[in-house]
Amino acid sequence: MSSQDEIIKYFEDNRDKIRKNIIDLTTAMVKEKTVNVVSEKLPDHPYLEFRGEEYRVAKIVKELLKKAAIPFDEHSRQEGRPNIIGKLGKNKSGKKLLMPGHMDIVPAGDGWETKPYEVVEKNGFLYGRGTLDNKGPLASILIAGQILKTMGLDQQIEGELLLAALSDEEAEDPDGIDYGIGYLMEEKLIDPTWAIIPDIGENMKNIDIAEKGRTVYKITAQGHQAHGSTPDKGINAVYMMARLITQIEKLKFNYEIHDVLGEPTHNLGEVHGGAAPNIVPGKCAIMLDIRTVPGMSRDSVTNKLKECADQVENGKFEIEVLSWNEPHSIAPDNAVVNSIQKHSEQILGFKPKTLGFGGGTYAKTLNLNGVISVGWGPGDDEAFHVANEYVEIKQLVDFAMMTCLVALDLLKE
Repeated sequence: MSSQDEIIKYFEDNRDKIRKNIIDLTTAMVKEKTVNVVSEKLPDHPYLEFRGEEYRVAKIVKELLKKAAIPFDEHSRQEGRPNIIGKLGKNKSGKKLLMPGHMDIVPAGDGWETKPYEVVEKNGFLYGRGTLDNKGPLASILIAGQILKTMGLDQQIEGELLLAALSDEEAEDPDGIDYGIGYLMEEKLIDPTWAIIPDIGENMKNIDIAEKGRTVYKITAQGHQAHGSTPDKGINAVYMMARLITQIEKLKFNYEIHDVLGEPTHNLGEVHGGAAPNIVPGKCAIMLDIRTVPGMSRDSVTNKLKECADQVENGKFEIEVLSWNEPHSIAPDNAVVNSIQKHSEQILGFKPKTLGFGGGTYAKTLNLNGVISVGWGPGDDEAFHVANEYVEIKQLVDFAMMTCLVALDLLKE
């Protein structure tokens, strides 16, 4: 019997047990409020001492790896924000497949019908903050590793399968310091050949091979504060900003339409200005989210914003780049995509299509560092960052099986 047939039979014979193990592991991780926000919003979450607090989930991950006799490394840029890398395989110098899930989550927000940090199972779905993004898929990856170890199939892995529970995916501070995948790559603590990032949803029917770049701009209008009864003695920064916003709304970038990413986008997400109704505001600031396609440079985007500012008569603006990352795109014909498509067609009954993605995942950092990486995993893409976040249990089990099959396909001797 081939290793593929062994895995399929194991899942057929033990599906209820695997299902329970994934639910139990997801439930335990969701109970931990590993909420990640930018530092300025930390006071809004008094249960946090610091951003993320991923060590809470890392304890659960390490316990599972120890029980499964899977060796692991732990790397932390900051105490309490660890990255756990479980390792399966015989040859550390061979090819490596990285399967990472992130331990941090976004805040629960409002509108929940259940308690967000207590998993509820209903009609074949799990509900709770992190069930999809990203603790449920992380549970699938870890259980897949446990199964490979139990079956002894880890001895057929010639290179290494890296089971990663990572920190710091959901929020980026203005200082740009990364505590997760960026830190690991920057310090050369991992060197994968390929990676599969289960963080796009699409119900495993699409594979992310390209992602737009993302930049965040802060633009501040500089006016002059005065008493609200004598507005003529001041310069109203909100009015000034309103005129700039009108220009930004009409903004057209220079670009070429990308074959899978399409066109760039820009969104005005925040406006901050004014202290009281009876004060002429001296400052007003906005935050822009701009998603770029290949061929667009940081300077070209910034220059377009400066052109908008120049259209405002007597306008005085400060334009700051708070963060910038490049778009990326890889060829659809590669070993990872081919393996996913082959096994999905055989086992799941469909062949996932390749697409471009407007959001950002770990795949971007990895691809920009020379690691062939795709986004692919379980869940509905409309369930991310919303109240009543959910994921289908069957998909979590299927993803665990697919992790086993693809890993052996790429790494088997």
